[in-house]
Amino acid sequence: MSQSESKYSDLALLLLRVGVGIIFIIAGWNKLTGIEGTIQFFGNIGIPLPAVMAWVVALVEFIGGIMVLLGAYAKLPYLLLAIVMAVALFTTKLGGEFSAARLDLMLLLTSLALFLMGSGSYSVDNKIANK
Repeated sequence: MSQSESKYSDLALLLLRVGVGIIFIIAGWNKLTGIEGTIQFFGNIGIPLPAVMAWVVALVEFIGGIMVLLGAYAKLPYLLLAIVMAVALFTTKLGGEFSAARLDLMLLLTSLALFLMGSGSYSVDNKIANK
């Protein structure tokens, strides 16, 4: 990695976290504030225990999105959000047009990349590690 690439890698991780975090915060908030519709949707697509899973997914997206945005204890949210996106792809997007799946696919891959790379220097995780 060249010096200029390494110079901006932490900024790049921050930008990825901000984008992913905001998307998940908004998606989770929408599920939480419309939880009855989320429960009904989950039931309609065959998710087992739709009432429980709707709350789990909504909270993972909302709280996980905040943790990703801050880079706070983020390894677990990265992994959980990737799982949520994989399930979303397999239950609602496969067999349809690619345009319907592209955001879910990008969020899945970005969450996995962040899981592998970590949160970077501009994160709560980094501040905790360097205390």
